[in-house]
Amino acid sequence: MKLLNIGFGNLVAAERILTIVSPDSAPIKRLVQDAKDGGRVIDVSCGRKTRAVILTDSEHVILCALPAEALANRLEGNDTAADEDPEE
Repeated sequence: MKLLNIGFGNLVAAERILTIVSPDSAPIKRLVQDAKDGGRVIDVSCGRKTRAVILTDSEHVILCALPAEALANRLEGNDTAADEDPEE
């Protein structure tokens, strides 16, 4: 099982991820609000601005402080200095 580091010491199983999107569009904002109402949101941003939304196959919605591009690079195994944890 491959785990993806999503910042602040949090990991998610890579095979459970359906998509990683930016939280800026209205449909994603509605999806996040619906998930909050249904108790399916996991907020791992540690009080920082949400810069990526991860949708899983279990219909959970994960709010992350790292940008979607950085998470995609980590998922592909292309770690660069540009996608460091915001906690540093």
